[in-house]
Amino acid sequence: MTTQFATAAKNFGAAVPAMLAGQILGRATPAATHWHDTPGMSGALQTLSRDQEIYGESDKAEHFFKIVSGVVRTCKFLSDGRRQIIAFYKQGDIFGVEANDRHRLSAEAISDCNLVAYRRRNLETIAAGNDGVARQLFLYAMGNAARAQDHTLLLGRRSAVEKVTSFLLDWVPATGGQAKITLEMPRQDIADYLGLTVETVSRTLSKLERDGIIELATARNIRIKNFAALRAFND
Repeated sequence: MTTQFATAAKNFGAAVPAMLAGQILGRATPAATHWHDTPGMSGALQTLSRDQEIYGESDKAEHFFKIVSGVVRTCKFLSDGRRQIIAFYKQGDIFGVEANDRHRLSAEAISDCNLVAYRRRNLETIAAGNDGVARQLFLYAMGNAARAQDHTLLLGRRSAVEKVTSFLLDWVPATGGQAKITLEMPRQDIADYLGLTVETVSRTLSKLERDGIIELATARNIRIKNFAALRAFND
């Protein structure tokens, strides 16, 4: 597999920057043939309920998953009982691909979800003889590295408002004007992702509403009223 990744990187290095643009949230890069369309890569549809575990930390990484509908979180439980959410995945995203034979994190359904489960062994076998599939795996790995780096930078931000506004920008298209977003995750999930308390997240959202930047229709339905002001916290 390592040899295939190295070959893919060499042959397609010039295309990597543009293709990575579609990888930050684990989304597949547009291509003539995707790995999941390759013969031998059929998957099994799974239906999960809200808060149902998909796999646990240290479980055997025999499958990886693509989201058909719903939202998933990956997280790690610390020795003191605290939970750190590492990433959120939504429709079209891929998660659960591991470098080793065990899952490093737990994965849980935030909402009711439909997933396609693929056998990791099948993908490895196909990638060993298919440069196109190896290239897509290489790009997926690079995209996950970019995601991890972005999250590290987010956790290092100085203030709660910088963290919360950055999170909101990740979930809404920054096209100007106004937009409505629905966050499937509860505020506790947002807090555990940002390294804040749920009270701090709630206070920050309320302040953004008082300042006329957002409107909280409900706890999870938010209307962005001022994109420029929202982005200004992260310039």
